[in-house]
Amino acid sequence: MDQGVSFEAGFLHEPDPDHPGWTRWGFRDPTRFTSLLGPLRMRVEGERVRLRASPERRHSNLGDHVHGGAMLGLIDVALFATARGLGQLDGMAVTLDLSTQFIAAAAVGRPLDAVGEVLRATRRLIFIRGLVEQDGTVIASFAGTVRKLA
Repeated sequence: MDQGVSFEAGFLHEPDPDHPGWTRWGFRDPTRFTSLLGPLRMRVEGERVRLRASPERRHSNLGDHVHGGAMLGLIDVALFATARGLGQLDGMAVTLDLSTQFIAAAAVGRPLDAVGEVLRATRRLIFIRGLVEQDGTVIASFAGTVRKLA
């Protein structure tokens, strides 16, 4: 964050008037990495959090599918959306590790969801796993650890 801007002031987490039941997700500063993924929305579904992206051509590879790097970016952001959405995180944190298994190709132009759940949370660490889904098809699985910062 720029000096003088608090984390909460720079963080975007508010109801999305265009998508009832969804929350806008990301940073207010459009020059931050998360903005490269396009508009993101999240919602809590019981013990899981769904983070939705709308991949465009700029997120594609030469095979006209969603690029693996774009999907990894979505998954990394999903770790934090899951932790925050389930009340396990309220400040700064970093990704310690992220493991992903790509299972199928994702199409551009259709919603892509990363659905995560917290397996365990300690004083400093949050262990998360999930699936990336599109139109009922599992695209990838993931597991990661987030470390809360003091």
